Amino acid sequence: MKSGFVALVGRPNVGKSTLLNQLLGTKVSIVTPKPQTTRKRILGVLTLEDAQIVFLDTPGLLSRTKYELHRRMMEQARRALQDADLVLFMVEPVQPTEEDEAFLELLRNAEKPAILVVNKIDRVYKPEILPVIDAYTRLFPFKEAVPISALKRDGLDILLNVILKYLPEGPPFYDPDTVTPEDLRTWAAEIIREKIFELYGEEVPYSTAVEVEDFVNDDPEHGGKTYIRAVIYVERESQKPILIGRGGEKIKKVGIRARKEMEAFLGRGVHLELWVKVRPRWRKDPAFLKRLGL
Repeated sequence: MKSGFVALVGRPNVGKSTLLNQLLGTKVSIVTPKPQTTRKRILGVLTLEDAQIVFLDTPGLLSRTKYELHRRMMEQARRALQDADLVLFMVEPVQPTEEDEAFLELLRNAEKPAILVVNKIDRVYKPEILPVIDAYTRLFPFKEAVPISALKRDGLDILLNVILKYLPEGPPFYDPDTVTPEDLRTWAAEIIREKIFELYGEEVPYSTAVEVEDFVNDDPEHGGKTYIRAVIYVERESQKPILIGRGGEKIKKVGIRARKEMEAFLGRGVHLELWVKVRPRWRKDPAFLKRLGL
């Protein structure tokens, strides 16, 4: 039996969460076209006949940390590197920059075996991929390099075999039926946050935080449905009407999309209540960030 922790590390929006969801065959990590969607590390468990892989999806690596939130996101990535038995360093099929060299220094300091994963190969001509692999392998002694398209599921079987090759022997960490050990409150908050990223422009999603205050299964007051009450925090009063929309139209769309996904995952009806509150400078507030699990 083989088992171990595999960290997914790379720049924002390189496809780490998409890869995790595709490998597991179900959605455990939120995905949007916007960078910096992932704020905390998310665990996903893949149990095979003779192996169990615990993936650690991490926030994208940042060269600058403007807020305490960003600093804690980077700390989540560093901690995943420390905890991992194997690292998947994910890049896009373009030549490395000085920033990438700095990120590779983090990998070097972690002293963990690493595989280079070149994602989004469906976007370039195949002859362009080898020079990228060559450039990165000159900068760091990767065990192997695997080109993939996570979105198209191209190369995932090869990647999985390479992971198993370097995974240590050991007993499983989780029950075979476990897909993620994350609690349902955290999961529900992430789903709501994903819908905010989908429905709003550039500024508002990054200024929002979601906290689930109540999560009750079989709530008799709501017809036996799962009752979820969540608060969406924004930083400024001017952002509140943008989030809510005219006559509550925008926040209603967030609620409808989130509720439908929650019901599909839970296999039961969901009564979802969303409230919007202002919490100035929350991205710089260590106590509040800790309350959010960051």
